[in-house]
Amino acid sequence: MENNIEKKLIEVLDQLKVYINQDGGDMEFVALKDKIVYIRLKGNCVGCGLTDITFKEGVESILIEEFPYDIEGVEIVL
Repeated sequence: MENNIEKKLIEVLDQLKVYINQDGGDMEFVALKDKIVYIRLKGNCVGCGLTDITFKEGVESILIEEFPYDIEGVEIVL
């Protein structure tokens, strides 16, 4: 079951990447552990001052809305 959630999660992240790629940024799924999604930033997202807003208010809120019982937050890893 976990793999099914991860597969759907990656599909949603791939759809969101389109918007992040427009600014030269990128992200990759690292893991889903204890209802937290771990994402690694790439490209222009690294060091960008808007990263917290993009990922907390954007990506995190969308993922929580899409997976209300499976996800409680997003954390960025290096």
